[in-house]
Amino acid sequence: MTDTVFAKILRGEIPAKFVHEDEHCVAFPDIGPKAPVHLLVIPRKPLKNVADMGEDDRALVGHLLWVCRKVAAEAGLAEGGYRIVHNSGANGGQTVDHMHFHVLGGRRMTWPPG
Repeated sequence: MTDTVFAKILRGEIPAKFVHEDEHCVAFPDIGPKAPVHLLVIPRKPLKNVADMGEDDRALVGHLLWVCRKVAAEAGLAEGGYRIVHNSGANGGQTVDHMHFHVLGGRRMTWPPG
């Protein structure tokens, strides 16, 4: 997991324009957006996904969701609504083995998602 694209972004090896940065996480636009607004929120801690969380990660994951809400509001999505997605494992659609949350908005989302 130390060589994922997100680990490289966290180390500054791949540039990203952070819309949020704190001691626990960063948020930035997805390079392959699936909606008019598509942001990623990733922890600095190298967790693979929610299945990889330990008991001591509960506060961190709560913080990540709070940041999802914050960046969604700052992107103007609060009134119209938005979707937060976390893919866990291959069958869940996870393609990068570093925990991340997608914040998607700016259009009506459909269900089921796919």
